[in-house]
Amino acid sequence: MSAELKPSAVAPENSLWMAVICVGLATFAVVTTEMLPVGLLTTMAESLNTSNGKAGMAISLPALLAALFAPFVVIASGGTDRRIILRWLLLLLVIANIASALAPGIISLLAARILVGFCMGGIWAIAGGLSSRLVTAQSIGLATAIVFGGVAAASVVGVPLGAFIGDYAGWRWAFGGMALFSVLVLTLHWIFIPALPVTHSVSFRQFVQLLQNPRVRAGLVLTLLLVAGHFMAFTFVRPLLLDMALFEVKWIGILLLVYGITGVVGNFLTGIVTTRRAALTLLAISLGLMFTPLLFLSIGHYHTGSGAALILWGLAYGGVSVGLMSWMMEAAPRAIEIATSLYVGVFNIGIAGGSWFGGQIVDRFGLVPNLWVTAAILTAAALLSLYLSLHERKNTPVTLKL
Repeated sequence: MSAELKPSAVAPENSLWMAVICVGLATFAVVTTEMLPVGLLTTMAESLNTSNGKAGMAISLPALLAALFAPFVVIASGGTDRRIILRWLLLLLVIANIASALAPGIISLLAARILVGFCMGGIWAIAGGLSSRLVTAQSIGLATAIVFGGVAAASVVGVPLGAFIGDYAGWRWAFGGMALFSVLVLTLHWIFIPALPVTHSVSFRQFVQLLQNPRVRAGLVLTLLLVAGHFMAFTFVRPLLLDMALFEVKWIGILLLVYGITGVVGNFLTGIVTTRRAALTLLAISLGLMFTPLLFLSIGHYHTGSGAALILWGLAYGGVSVGLMSWMMEAAPRAIEIATSLYVGVFNIGIAGGSWFGGQIVDRFGLVPNLWVTAAILTAAALLSLYLSLHERKNTPVTLKL
């Protein structure tokens, strides 16, 4: 049996919803920290005297380590109150942002980003399963959307604001600002997050047992395809908009803001509909992501065309986190924390693999070949989503052998 998570029903309902919001702010803080280099990539590369591909490792390295740290944090936490774990992780996030802001070179920056990876894996693994502990069963969908709304909001506010600060004050100030914000989130957690005890710790064997669930395996494969395909292209969205669409630098922050707003819309739309038809929702998301690179390839040389592609991109990817998390929770309702850590691990492998592989293609062949490979990977995701949707419609078991 997996870890038993005690619900926090003893606290007043309003304070529990405030706790949900605080958890969403934690995901916002850590994802914004992880994604800051996306909006700062070219300026960071120039400042640190390195290539865009190597600077992209500031995204791929912490993501890869987050994949390793997510199950480790859950296992190592044992029976420790999850509120305490979140506080320590947020404190480490403050330190990681300060170290990034002060990094004199690419090696020291990547060293600081290792700590970001630890925080990323831990916060996501713990936060992902808290919705069912903080609200009633009828409100889990909305609470999950709020928690993972932090991911979408990181695109709306975090990445564009980081790009804005980087353009006008320098990229180091963007990381300094995130350090201050992380202090604020830590303070709110100290005030509003109730006790979150567990009655049983998690073992490695329980992870192995859960991987025998075909619905869990299907969700993990789909997570890898969608996230890797997305980050192959999104890691280089700034050079994509500058070099292919020929936007001026002053428009990048605004364009990323538009992308982020549509991402928030996609997040909450998915939170509303995914509880009824999870696989069909994932199919819609997969198709939206699949068509995005194709739009860039066909009409991305025009401002209006690339703008339309960016809106579709935000709308589709905004629903990825909550849609996949909802699928994983349905697939393993009695082992949510384990399922969450597996999902977070594969999610971040997708970020790391997509960013790294995309960087290799961009450095050697350019942006256009990278978009074609991205489209191929996302087509595979759409086909898997179609398979899952057909089984959901017929109410037949999912079988996926690896």
